[in-house]
Amino acid sequence: CVSPKELCYSPTDGTTRFTCKGKQIHQFISTSTFTEYTVVHETAVVKIDAVAPPEKVCLIGCGFSTGYGAALSTAKVERGSTCAVFGLGGVGLSVVMGCKAAGASRIIGVDINKDKFAKAKELGATECINPQDFTKPIEDVLMELTGGNGVDYSFEVIGRTDTMVSALASCHMNYGTSVIVGVPPSASQITYNAMLLFTGRTWKGSIFGGMHMRRRSGFSEILSTVLLIREYLGPKMG
Repeated sequence: CVSPKELCYSPTDGTTRFTCKGKQIHQFISTSTFTEYTVVHETAVVKIDAVAPPEKVCLIGCGFSTGYGAALSTAKVERGSTCAVFGLGGVGLSVVMGCKAAGASRIIGVDINKDKFAKAKELGATECINPQDFTKPIEDVLMELTGGNGVDYSFEVIGRTDTMVSALASCHMNYGTSVIVGVPPSASQITYNAMLLFTGRTWKGSIFGGMHMRRRSGFSEILSTVLLIREYLGPKMG
């Protein structure tokens, strides 16, 4: 990170602990976890309990927890609901698994890369669609697929403002909830029809899947996720 505008942050004193060839480097989202050593604020540190195996805990980084938690903690997907997941990369697949764990009866994966469909279905998606196969907006396609109602929950896991609006528009107009999971471009702005929210939709953002690891309940979230990884994800995503 070379610019504070690109989701790069400095300690509270305004300085940075990193330099490269004499140039200051900022910390990505205040952590810089790709470094071998890092200096972070105490609120960004969580002690790993001895019973948690490191080779499994390492998967509870942004990728898995963000997607899985977005479905369970942020959206609070309900049993029997219909979900749409925009973007089937690693985080998107984690959303799919979170929706499945919550008991969603229908999980629609949306991606322009059909090569991702098989894995998505293996992990819980009931169907997958490619927006490029249609001439109409993807939100209209999803409306048709749900009998004109829209999905109960949608998740944008790409980081594009246009798909964020599409995900919102694909929700049920009165009680649908859309969650922004993908990181948007720096300083980007969203333009949308205000009626999308006026009718009753809910629009949320999710960082790290809404998990609070420093709370006492946070370790329970970690441990349950580790068990899921060990018993279900290990052979499929390892």
